Amino acid sequence: MYESFDLGRIKMYVSDDHRFGTDAFLLAKYANVRRDSVVVDLCTGCGIIPLIFCKNTPPAKIYAIEIQEEAIDLLKTTIAENNLESVISPILCDLRELSQDKITFECADIVTVNPPYMTDGSGAERLSKAQAIARHELMCNINDVCKAAARLLKYGGLLKMCHRPERLADVICAMRESGIEPKQLTFVQNTAREKPWLILVSGKKGAASGMVIEKPFVLRNDDLTYTEEYSKIYE
Repeated sequence: MYESFDLGRIKMYVSDDHRFGTDAFLLAKYANVRRDSVVVDLCTGCGIIPLIFCKNTPPAKIYAIEIQEEAIDLLKTTIAENNLESVISPILCDLRELSQDKITFECADIVTVNPPYMTDGSGAERLSKAQAIARHELMCNINDVCKAAARLLKYGGLLKMCHRPERLADVICAMRESGIEPKQLTFVQNTAREKPWLILVSGKKGAASGMVIEKPFVLRNDDLTYTEEYSKIYE
């Protein structure tokens, strides 16, 4: 069943299988797109990250790539509802089989991706098929994601990704194997005293080695109220 959700002035559509969480808002903020940017969002799902971009600072063009037809249909409905056809182009495609008849290679200034976090066989059987594909590496893994990003990025373009801290080594290795050098890393924590539950990683295609560890992004103060930094991601 579909339902609508108000994202500022944008009315978007989600379903039980295709929804979104805090990590999408964090990644969209982290991506720091500009009005002249060409962006590709891999594993776009219902299109939450491209839609956040359109709510705030719409870039020149966004290509939203997703393998699941229901998710793409949701995004198409949202695009039509909000007259975003000139900005967002949804592409139903397996990112492992990208071809230039679907999207021009080396077109992107920025590639964003909120990929499946879990390895294959780690509890996927408890989810619906659609949810399992979104959350587990059933249809693509971290290496596939980085290879796709490398094909799509211009030289010097940026890959912006969120993932789980326990997969950090996998993320860094996959980026480097694809010619994308990890340049910045931010840990996301619920409070300053808790261990990170998310990582935000930025890599640059063709760059030299050298990575900066930024200060942690903390969601709540000691009294559990939201930090000012966290509150701003929803503005």
